[in-house]
Amino acid sequence: MTACEHLSRLNKPAILTIILASYVMIVLDTSVVLTGLPNIHRDLGFTDTGLAWVQSAYTLTFGGFLLLGGRAGDIIGRRRMLLAGLVVFTASSLAIGVAQSPGWIVAARAVQGIGAAILAPATLALLQTTFVEGEERVRAVSYYSAVAGVAASVGLVVGGVLAEWVSWRMGFFINLPIGVAMIVATLRYVPESGRRSGAFDIVGALTSTIGATALVYGFIRAATAGWTDAIALGSFAGAAILLIAFVVNEWRVAQPIMPLRLFASRERTGAYAARFLFLAAMIGFFFFTTLYLQQVLGLSPAATGIAFLPMTLVNFVVAMAVPALTRRFGNGRLLGLGLSISIVGLAWLSRATLGTDYLTGVALPMALIGIGQGLALSPMTSAGVAGVNGADAGAASGVLNVFHQMGNSLGLAVLVALAQFGAGGLSGAALLAHRFTIALTGATGFMALAVVVVMALIVRLWPVTDAPGAKVVIQ
Repeated sequence: MTACEHLSRLNKPAILTIILASYVMIVLDTSVVLTGLPNIHRDLGFTDTGLAWVQSAYTLTFGGFLLLGGRAGDIIGRRRMLLAGLVVFTASSLAIGVAQSPGWIVAARAVQGIGAAILAPATLALLQTTFVEGEERVRAVSYYSAVAGVAASVGLVVGGVLAEWVSWRMGFFINLPIGVAMIVATLRYVPESGRRSGAFDIVGALTSTIGATALVYGFIRAATAGWTDAIALGSFAGAAILLIAFVVNEWRVAQPIMPLRLFASRERTGAYAARFLFLAAMIGFFFFTTLYLQQVLGLSPAATGIAFLPMTLVNFVVAMAVPALTRRFGNGRLLGLGLSISIVGLAWLSRATLGTDYLTGVALPMALIGIGQGLALSPMTSAGVAGVNGADAGAASGVLNVFHQMGNSLGLAVLVALAQFGAGGLSGAALLAHRFTIALTGATGFMALAVVVVMALIVRLWPVTDAPGAKVVIQ
């Protein structure tokens, strides 16, 4: 049976539903916890500094284990890894929902991060190997990116509503029926990709996992303990040594966990860098805007979630139009346009102060950010896996998710540190408004750098070749 015949016999709507629902769980949990943090703080007796670990424990393991999770799918089988990720993520969601102490919830969030690190690259790799390159895959990636963008905003709405009207625990319990349903559906509809022969890259797995974990931990530690903290500096030094050793190993090993040939494509390399910068900007937007709405404008958790609807609704509508827009304008130009619109929205929102009107100062710039995200995410995802063969699908997905998660982790740490500048003499809501303005200005800078990267590496106004032997592509 040829590859085309095999793909034609798959139940693609069912597989796409499994992919989207599984990825929604990951994205939803990243944002649903934000609006529930004040209630978690109160119910479990967290200290102010300890509360950050509810999010950081998840980020730490998610970022640290992504490459390992991505490559494992190529070698062990994507169906097996998808099932493993679903089981770990669902079980840890239950453990979080019934947590009775700070240590309990932090440990469960760390395990959930491992489940996400297995699940995220498995979903994208499955999408890449199920749908034929071209319009079919563009449409599937558009749905994938749309639910990613919408779920991030919906998570804030759901988290806020549940935290205020029911309990923050329900934000994690909702994963249980979804997770169980996806496990059953995966067993029924997703075929196994099969195991690959050859040795597993143990050295690469260890150096990348420990090195990435040390890097993320260093930034998390520095954001709270200061940039001269000995433990943070030690983490950075250890991360540098391990990641250099990782690159050297990947250059020499027969079956690398992160094939360096993935970076031979200018388009993919640009997509990785742009995704890092884009997520660094967007995590700042979500984190600081949530605090601004609650602590400066005085909105309740439920109202805060609802206040994000201008972005959520516009994002979804625009993302659904991306396949048609891609055919007309090309992947690179659409990505550049989306990022440019996001810059305008972020810059506008950064001017919000104590007396800002919600409609003109918050809702309208949010709508622009929603348009930008809706236009940008799908082309950015497509560019990150463009031209990758099936054998490297998991690795490419893992690398893309690593840059995604590192953008979240490192971007937030930088913006939190940046927000402290010029705050002398301020207190209360005035201090929070100042931090919001500085942080969103920094996020605008990240987005501007993303545009520079995209224009230089992805948007092409003249013939270029991605790698030796590649065909000429003009967008």
